[in-house]
Amino acid sequence: MAAQPSTVKVIDQIQVAPPQGSVSTTIVPLTSFDVLWFHCCHVQRIFFYEFPHPTLHFTQTLLPHLKESLSQTLRHFFPFAGNLTCPPPPHVPYILFNEGDAAVKVVVTESDADFNHIVVGNHARDVKTLQSLVPKLPSIRPSSSSNTTHAAPVLAVQFTVFANSGFSVGVTSNHVAGDGRSINHFMKSWASIHKSQQKGQDLITSSLSLPYCSKDIMEDSDVITSNILKGIRSIGDSGLSGDVPDHDHVLITLVLKRAEIEKLKHCVKTTQSKHELDQQIFISSFAVTCAFTWVNLMKLHEQINGSPDDDDDVVYHLLAPVDCRERVLSEIPATYFGNCLASVVVPVKRRELMGESGIVFAAKAIGRKTNEAGKLRAMKGFLENAFPNMKEVFNQAVVTVASSPKFQVYNTDFGWGRPKKFDLVHIGAYNCFSLAESRDDDGGLDIGIVVERDKAYWSGAGQLVVFFALNCDPMLQLLNF
Repeated sequence: MAAQPSTVKVIDQIQVAPPQGSVSTTIVPLTSFDVLWFHCCHVQRIFFYEFPHPTLHFTQTLLPHLKESLSQTLRHFFPFAGNLTCPPPPHVPYILFNEGDAAVKVVVTESDADFNHIVVGNHARDVKTLQSLVPKLPSIRPSSSSNTTHAAPVLAVQFTVFANSGFSVGVTSNHVAGDGRSINHFMKSWASIHKSQQKGQDLITSSLSLPYCSKDIMEDSDVITSNILKGIRSIGDSGLSGDVPDHDHVLITLVLKRAEIEKLKHCVKTTQSKHELDQQIFISSFAVTCAFTWVNLMKLHEQINGSPDDDDDVVYHLLAPVDCRERVLSEIPATYFGNCLASVVVPVKRRELMGESGIVFAAKAIGRKTNEAGKLRAMKGFLENAFPNMKEVFNQAVVTVASSPKFQVYNTDFGWGRPKKFDLVHIGAYNCFSLAESRDDDGGLDIGIVVERDKAYWSGAGQLVVFFALNCDPMLQLLNF
């Protein structure tokens, strides 16, 4: 099926900074948890909202308030208005907020794409169209040879109006500046401030706390940070980072309903041995959903590319982020701004993952690994081995998980209601899937996946036959797919 052509016209480009004099010049150091993410491509989020008015109405009525509330939000989240600065080695990169040179670029555009096609339903949507709705950020990485200091912004925003239908808020961020929890806190705070100002209030609502921007509380060491940076510099610009490929890709969303997730959990729990029960491994919705997705992604991969020479001993990996604020470092505030993630690597042999009970086996393995992460108290060992382990894993068969249903993205209400749709677009840069809470099914989960259009499966009616419906695993029959 051919992609639907669309164009985006730039209406305006502006710089939005915190209110003058509200933030002094500040150097925000980077921790080991931050510099690890130099390997990652920019993170791209899109929130879609209904707005059945002309473009001029948006620019005259909503845009001024959105800019003002963004400025007020950046007063508290000032690192997002700063510049990621990479000095020559051996110096460590940092974020510099310098008034007069610190702002977020905001692009205002108009698209002729079909808004309803993009936001209604979970059919395949053209990735190039979605990419046109998020702003660009210049890439920056620590260099091993340059004697020059390089700097680049860490956040950009794009408003795209679909005349008489709706608009989108596209946000591109550099992962080095903050993880998903930080950017979600920022978006919720921006929405809260905007909503409060619409009601004649000036302060952030009491339901959202201010960010904790100090890095002093993080367990870290200069030696570990330096070693991670050496590893980042050694792989150069052709390392682990990447952009969404130029091929013709589509983004599909599978909604796994709460009842279906409960069926999966029941199937896994009923196969637990006494030893597994004694270990008290928690089989969560996250574990079974990731297992379900991982198994079927690998089966789709093998259908397209063939199996690895029928080597059943080859190890497949799932890479899932674990928020250390909750699980590991109990003294880290929930509102800590920056990166505070450990990566849980789940290795499973092909014969186990692709076998008749692959989802059961994968769910138990994920549950076991996340259970182990919850028992950690010191992160030094993790940090010392984080980059070498990550580099090794990325050179093998790996599927990664992006975002979290805990972020409750559909509660990002600026005052005109919940988003009609939320998408993570950058996942096409990796063999990756995204997770978010379902908008319309309480307890359900949205799974986002990017696939090549000509390698997807299509029905005679022109609809994408999502590979999860192929009954690759006997367990799927229990879910009535």
